[in-house]
Amino acid sequence: MAGNTENSLVVLYTMVFMFFAGCFIAPPTEFVSAGVTVQNIFSQWLGSEDFSFIYYHMKRITATLIIHSFIPLGYYVGLGLLSPQLNLFSLDDVGMFWSVFLLGSLILPGCICAVAIYWHHGNCNNHPLAKQLAQLGSEHDSWRAVASSINVEFRRIDKFTSGISSRLVAVTDSWIIKTSTYYVYVAHQSDIHLTLSDAEEHSLSYQTQTAVQYLNITVGRVETGLQPFTIRLNSMELGDLKEKLQAPIRNARNIVIHQSLSDMFLKAFREQVEQNPTFSPPPSMEIEQCIGCMQKDSDIKLQKRCEDTAGEQAPDSEACVQCFCRPMWCLECVGKWFASRQDQQRPETWLSSKSPCPTCRARFCVLDVCRLTHNSS
Repeated sequence: MAGNTENSLVVLYTMVFMFFAGCFIAPPTEFVSAGVTVQNIFSQWLGSEDFSFIYYHMKRITATLIIHSFIPLGYYVGLGLLSPQLNLFSLDDVGMFWSVFLLGSLILPGCICAVAIYWHHGNCNNHPLAKQLAQLGSEHDSWRAVASSINVEFRRIDKFTSGISSRLVAVTDSWIIKTSTYYVYVAHQSDIHLTLSDAEEHSLSYQTQTAVQYLNITVGRVETGLQPFTIRLNSMELGDLKEKLQAPIRNARNIVIHQSLSDMFLKAFREQVEQNPTFSPPPSMEIEQCIGCMQKDSDIKLQKRCEDTAGEQAPDSEACVQCFCRPMWCLECVGKWFASRQDQQRPETWLSSKSPCPTCRARFCVLDVCRLTHNSS
């Protein structure tokens, strides 16, 4: 009976240890929130990810490997303290299996530490990330020049990011980056091709308590010697990702992508505006860039068309009025502005609601949004 109890205790300890070790290697949201991650524990030594992205992850990978290499030894020591009857601290009485396990547990950290010294010798020239960056640079540029370019772009606030530091997807103006526990993938945007390879659908998300779809996008690389990699993100983030990508995402398998509420509204908003009459600006009117995104030319004019009257309705249903602003916005920016001014708990009422003009605050509805046309004369 005592032997069965001891064996059960060992099994229970093994299961608990494996659970926490797994959570430490691939930390869930709860562990990240509690700060139980390598990057939080060694934050003082790692420095700032935003300020020096490449050097931060070089040190993070090294620290992660070293810490994880001590997990088998930690298991051995913990089991020895919990089960003294196994005599794990007595080298004369320990069995063959545990002798081999202890030897491997001591050799593994030693080998990893030796590799870490080799990687960081000569100012990190031998680090796998440094060698990858060297392949991405030109003949006259060192890996440090490529690292400097990535560091500068990662500091900008307009980059796309998804995930945590050890499982991050980042897209800057020139680079697409994916971090993992022991590696960092880097690709230049001009030398990649993107393919939507798979989609995973879950009926319940532990974060939002709603259905969620994850997309797997394969990043193929033109550079010889560099392997393709796959980025995984929520389908709701696809619109933001596309805004930073230079290459289109091929959907050869015709995977149905679940759109976000904002994307679905913008689609319906655009379809309605296309049915509205157009507005022809006078020849003397100069069309400038949209002041919202500063990337597209202004292509809409708010022109009162509906037959709405104020009546005896509530203030929230005041009548539309004529807007006298010149064209200053693009359709996408006006659609996003319109959605942001609505009741977020009642999306079914958005298209039938109204919004103040983003410039002069004149109230308008979807029927008042007119596309610009230019006379050939």
